[in-house]
Amino acid sequence: MRQSEYVKMTAMPLPSKSLNLELLFRALADRTRLRLLNLMGKDEVCVCYFVEVLKTPQPTISRHLAYLRKAGIVGARREGKWMHYRIVEPADPAGAQLLRQIRESVSSDEVLKKERSRLVQICCGKIPNRLEGAPKPVSIARLK
Repeated sequence: MRQSEYVKMTAMPLPSKSLNLELLFRALADRTRLRLLNLMGKDEVCVCYFVEVLKTPQPTISRHLAYLRKAGIVGARREGKWMHYRIVEPADPAGAQLLRQIRESVSSDEVLKKERSRLVQICCGKIPNRLEGAPKPVSIARLK
């Protein structure tokens, strides 16, 4: 997919230049949202994979993803019936640095490492029946 096509497919408002620290900290203050950020890493991931890895109902996952989107640190793209999510770096340099530090910190958590490994195993191994036909996570680098 060419970058111009990717930009057209993303229906997300541009983040504002002023950072809402309170909203950002609230978004990062929830373990489930940190788990979602960790699973996304540098990839774009379909909601169905979050549900499978975290063993959490889809409406709960979607609510947490909406909170991350509202904070301006996650972007979304619809492809047919599938919703794909990816991390978006805040335009504010302080917010971007804070997000990088949080991501680095959660990536070293042993429980979260196991969840990330489970995502990789599901994507690269035998896909569970409930994920048949679901688009596999895609590296952001390959979309550009």
